[in-house]
Amino acid sequence: MFKNLTAILILFFCLNGCGSKDGLSDFEMQNGIGPIKEKIILNPTIDTLIAFYGKNIYEAKCLQCHKLDEKYTGPAQRNVLKRRSPEYVMNMILNPEEMLLKHPEAQKMLAEYPTKMTFQNITVEEAKKIVEFFRKVGNETPPIKK
Repeated sequence: MFKNLTAILILFFCLNGCGSKDGLSDFEMQNGIGPIKEKIILNPTIDTLIAFYGKNIYEAKCLQCHKLDEKYTGPAQRNVLKRRSPEYVMNMILNPEEMLLKHPEAQKMLAEYPTKMTFQNITVEEAKKIVEFFRKVGNETPPIKK
């Protein structure tokens, strides 16, 4: 009886804890928690029209806290896709509250930038456009500071 109970307990703890950190799947650890649950296939060529729309959304909804080339209320965004996956960025945009509660990287950012990111009523399609804008500006040389 005790052998069976021990085996059951070991199996239970492995199934509930093995292969994940903080209860998150490997995908969630890499790509965040939210509606984006699988890898997004990005076109190798940046779509400048979509990036233009993304810039407009970024300026209307994100610029009050995020600058491209400097830390502000939130982190600089020009090279965000060198630090985070597109899926992570989209999940942070689309699901900031849960990300800040559960994702260890988002929690580290909250410790550095004590203002919580809020949901800006951005759709999945709008978040994709913002990612395309980040792809475009990530390839540009930042302006020289005077």
